[in-house]
Amino acid sequence: MDTLSNILVSIQNASMRFKERVDVPYSKFGVSVIDVLRNEGFISNYKIIDDEKNKKRVVRITLKYADDKTPVFGGFERISKSSKRIYRGYNDFPRVKNSLGINIVSTSKGVMSSISAKKEKLGGEVICKVW
Repeated sequence: MDTLSNILVSIQNASMRFKERVDVPYSKFGVSVIDVLRNEGFISNYKIIDDEKNKKRVVRITLKYADDKTPVFGGFERISKSSKRIYRGYNDFPRVKNSLGINIVSTSKGVMSSISAKKEKLGGEVICKVW
């Protein structure tokens, strides 16, 4: 399993168990995806901390829940993988759960949601769907 899938599975499992926060391994790409999740309202916040016990950097993610205690982060699906990359133009991004979710896209201007990529008329690699 790759690092990004590990991060997304950790967020999904922690939110299903109604945890307040979850620690995931640090990676630059992972932090950029987590930043998109925060900007789109799927998580509350995150911060990068140095784990002195294991001498590694981790990202501590604070999870977000709706008023009726249901998790905001429902699930994800990896689209582009290391074995097969999927690229789309800005008009060709697939819809996610009748527009209730987002696509996370890697563009020439960085990692962003498909909504932001459409506004800037940028295509790119479709990383995953999140709902």
